[in-house]
Amino acid sequence: MSNNSTPTIKNRKARHEYHVEETYEAGLVLRGTEVKSLRNGKASLSEAFAYLKDGEVWLRDMYIKPYKHSSFENHDPRRERKLLLNKREIRDMDKAVNKKGYTLAPLKLYFKKGYAKVLIGIAKGKQKHDKRQDIKERDMKRELDRKYKGSYKVNM
Repeated sequence: MSNNSTPTIKNRKARHEYHVEETYEAGLVLRGTEVKSLRNGKASLSEAFAYLKDGEVWLRDMYIKPYKHSSFENHDPRRERKLLLNKREIRDMDKAVNKKGYTLAPLKLYFKKGYAKVLIGIAKGKQKHDKRQDIKERDMKRELDRKYKGSYKVNM
């Protein structure tokens, strides 16, 4: 999706907190200093969330560090940012969010063909026992990987 020169910013907390059922790629309306900070990898999606307002999708509480080489025209680090999606995608998101327990969670921020993109997921909150089950599965997989890591020996 993205080349190695531009960073990918992930929201690892979202995959732990939610079951992601469907994803959409959205463009992002940014100011110049925000793009420069993003290209340097100076952003965080950990507290961010998306919501619908007046037929548009907005991203809130995404932190983009102010660009250090900017003059007086630096951006507000936590301002609301509009997401660019087509009408059908917005309609699908609206239907999903109106169901009980569903929300829009930003999963990843990356650059594609020079444009900043956000991967938005339609997500349902996990219960405590679901989180425990995920942790248990991850630990079992890690143990198996450790156990079988060095066990392949070739006799010559």
